[in-house]
Amino acid sequence: MATNPVQFIQQTRAEIAKVVWPTRREVVLTTIMVFLLAAVAAIFFSLVDLGIRGGLQMVLNQFGT
Repeated sequence: MATNPVQFIQQTRAEIAKVVWPTRREVVLTTIMVFLLAAVAAIFFSLVDLGIRGGLQMVLNQFGT
């Protein structure tokens, strides 16, 4: 069933009106949370990397010399 362009625009506007847009405060808080969690993840994986690197160096030192 084909819809003419005017009906399409009307239906699109009706659907957009149903969208609940976040408030500025919600956007700011969500953005801060994303940055904090990214920083926590970066620190965690850096520590894991250091641990693996240290363990691997210990194993290699045992067999190397």
